[in-house]
Amino acid sequence: MNEDRSSSPNGQANKEDKHGRSWIGRLTNILNVDPKDRDELVNVLRDAQGKDIIDVDALAMIEGVLQVTEMQVRDVMLPRSQMIVLERDMSLQEVLPLVVDAAHSRYPVVGDKRDEVIGILLAKDLLPYFQLGSEEKFNLRDILRSPTFIPESKRLNVLLKEFRASRNHMAIVVDEYGGVAGMITIEDVLEQIVGEIEDEHDYEDDIYIMEHTPEKATVKAITPIDEFNEHFATELISDEFDTIGGLITNSLGHLPKRGEKSILGGYEFTVLRADARRVHLLEVKKLSEDEQTAEVDESSETE
Repeated sequence: MNEDRSSSPNGQANKEDKHGRSWIGRLTNILNVDPKDRDELVNVLRDAQGKDIIDVDALAMIEGVLQVTEMQVRDVMLPRSQMIVLERDMSLQEVLPLVVDAAHSRYPVVGDKRDEVIGILLAKDLLPYFQLGSEEKFNLRDILRSPTFIPESKRLNVLLKEFRASRNHMAIVVDEYGGVAGMITIEDVLEQIVGEIEDEHDYEDDIYIMEHTPEKATVKAITPIDEFNEHFATELISDEFDTIGGLITNSLGHLPKRGEKSILGGYEFTVLRADARRVHLLEVKKLSEDEQTAEVDESSETE
């Protein structure tokens, strides 16, 4: 019996094309075009994906890696206004509801001002205080970890190296004057490479809208426009898009970044979470009549 030429000695088939070249050989052959810059390299890789040498997910991650080397912390950080912080003099009874509700693993702790971050609380450090009689010994300052401060201009690839080296997962971002501009986690950086990372604390798949107050809510970008209209009593219409995220992206004219805003149907939409490929989460705030009037006047002046 003739030996199968496509099989290796250990019985595993080699991935070869009709010319007997492996996918690595084919990719190497394509890369021999000697791209002159990053854009040409991306085009070469997309050509490789089009020829089924690499798959779509691999291409997306490679592009994410290339993009991270050009992005700065300010591009993906969580703004200070959206940070969930604890105050240093809080009791255990005050801290626990906030920690349980937010369901994060780390929290910045501030002093007299929100601009004064004095430490980081790890949620797991609260566990010893659940023992009977330990509540009286609780002092938030005693269990704080030292915060890491970084400038807004730091590049993401450099920050990722620092996160790995220090085993730290959170950094406080400061502006040129030393004030707190926001915060960033290692997950925020990794999401720029691999896309959205869902965890057990993310919203359930069938829940699109989380209402916080009658005037403010958090909305998934994949919320169908019809469902949004029903919930908020709006009349948003689109022949091109099915989701509220698509509608907001279209209104801005580009893939939005975190923090960008758009106003539609008497509501202000703020992008809370987005990556290089799509919007994930939006904050929706109902505008007052005065705010709506001011917006109309501003639009008229622009035109």
